[in-house]
Amino acid sequence: MTPAQSRAARGLVSMTQTELAKAASLGQSTVIDFEKERREVSENAKEAIRTALETAGVEFIAENGGGAGVRLRK
Repeated sequence: MTPAQSRAARGLVSMTQTELAKAASLGQSTVIDFEKERREVSENAKEAIRTALETAGVEFIAENGGGAGVRLRK
């Protein structure tokens, strides 16, 4: 998951960075730093962010020649 995918996924489910941090059991600064690419966050933090967004209804699309992306799960 890329920072851009995280930002897009939040937009799809109308979730703020604060709400994502709470859902992922992370500090808000971790989410902000990841999405703004201020610093490298741990793989555990990235997985927590991804899991929280998937729980909210987002599906991550892998890079397959057309670019990585996100969409709402059916």
